Amino acid sequence: MSESIARNPSAESKAELRKRLLQARLTTQREGRADPSLAAHLDEALASFAPHTVGFYWPLEGEFDAREIIERWLEGDARRQAALPVVAMKGHALRFHAWTPATPMRIGAHRIPEPEQTLAVLPDLLLVPCVGFDDDGYRLGYGGGYYDRTLAAWPDVVRPVTVGIGYEACRATLPREPHDIPLDALVTNAGVFRRPRAPQTA
Repeated sequence: MSESIARNPSAESKAELRKRLLQARLTTQREGRADPSLAAHLDEALASFAPHTVGFYWPLEGEFDAREIIERWLEGDARRQAALPVVAMKGHALRFHAWTPATPMRIGAHRIPEPEQTLAVLPDLLLVPCVGFDDDGYRLGYGGGYYDRTLAAWPDVVRPVTVGIGYEACRATLPREPHDIPLDALVTNAGVFRRPRAPQTA
């Protein structure tokens, strides 16, 4: 297991912590050793949670690329759906639109590709990229607050399972704010961890 970066968050600003974890994540991804294990554990998580519609993310630099795994998952059952986030308006909740490998894409807000002219769907499981995360399922993102706003606005009766995706090198002690919502599970190169943190076996 990669050594966790765990320090007292009061000793550095959130911006400094984010910068340090982004570098740790990028270094881990470039080394390439963690991705096969993370991919296997993501397959395990999808089998365990058995969702119908998975909302995931278009990978940015340093983020684990889940697209091939989602493609294989879609091929396993014609009734399954995948979706990517669309920023309809900066600073507002995300919307999720249907995606397949053949979906035409456009460059959206923050220069991130998003589906073009596909139906909006409501995922029952969300894969959430993490800059950092802690043992209690709290995550550190990029600071835009999109996932916090999205989950806060989600109808309670159909609230999705939230699964953070990250490298063990980015497990840390994080500062928390009142609006922070813990993830239901984490998938890392070390395993699948449900909240409260406990390894899941196949």
